[in-house]
Amino acid sequence: MTVLIEGIRKLEWRKIDGAWLAVGVVLAILMAFDPSQLGKSLRFAARALASTAPYIGFAILAVAYLKASSAEGLVARAFEGRQVRMIFLAAALGGLSPFCSCEVIPFIAGLLALGTPLAPVMAFWLSSPLMDPPAFLITASALGWNFAIAKTIGAVGMGLLGGFVMLALTRGGWFADPLRPRVETGCCGRAAPFSGSLHWKFWEIDERRATFTRELLENGYFLIKWLSLAYLLESVMLAYIPAKTIAGILGGEGLGPIVLSAFIGAPAYLNSYAAPPLVAGLMEQGMSAGAAMSFVVAGGVSSIPAMTAVFALVKRQVFAAYVMIGFLGAMLAGVTYGAAVGFGYA
Repeated sequence: MTVLIEGIRKLEWRKIDGAWLAVGVVLAILMAFDPSQLGKSLRFAARALASTAPYIGFAILAVAYLKASSAEGLVARAFEGRQVRMIFLAAALGGLSPFCSCEVIPFIAGLLALGTPLAPVMAFWLSSPLMDPPAFLITASALGWNFAIAKTIGAVGMGLLGGFVMLALTRGGWFADPLRPRVETGCCGRAAPFSGSLHWKFWEIDERRATFTRELLENGYFLIKWLSLAYLLESVMLAYIPAKTIAGILGGEGLGPIVLSAFIGAPAYLNSYAAPPLVAGLMEQGMSAGAAMSFVVAGGVSSIPAMTAVFALVKRQVFAAYVMIGFLGAMLAGVTYGAAVGFGYA
């Protein structure tokens, strides 16, 4: 026992992956307190991963191709021209681009440092954490194509809302100097995104082939570990949380469940890949469609990488505006989607 305790103490906890650690903790708790549920949860997670595998495969291939060919550089064109045009393009590209919040940091920092207007930058920044190709396919797998399409529209709408709100504020004299004095431009040990010339036939260049392989393996590993955790948590939630509890709190009509879901989504959200299975479980337990949409949109904007990116780069006033616009947009998305489902349009 003493040797075991000393071994635990010597472990370098910072090097242990948080997602796999969480999986291990959940399995250990089930083994200790309800061994009969352990096998059920493992089978549930395995079946869910198998059903999601085609979506994962297509998503990681698509993203690896875009990264290897430097097609991500096309996004930079959204920030050229008139501000209104820039806002529309930035919101649309942010809702479709295959970049996580972490990878966008150096690009946003460079734009702001060069004096790019804050409005289109905020449009891209608000919409980019909400949706990307892998998130779209995983959302469609877990929650259906209608929900995935609606969330994509919500991501673009969030960008437009943020862009035009910031345009009005900056024209009124607000946020003249949004950047913090010192900005870190590196992230995750990678070079800044949106760099490099476009080369669709990436396999002709050794370096680009290596990029394709690296992105394929890294994204595949990332998605598998987070989905493993998500499906495991979903199985536990379905087993132990009474449906009437969820239905009583987050079900039903009206603004209440939507507003509450937006506030719950902020601290409870994992990421755009792990959230859909959990939300699917909540909807099975009685969560309303509008509340589900509010939860995933608010959670995407307020996820730890997204919030860290904003807080690290901009002053507190801009950060506060980002958070308020995010919550307002989430509630609007929830109300709109709930109404669409109610009228049979989704």
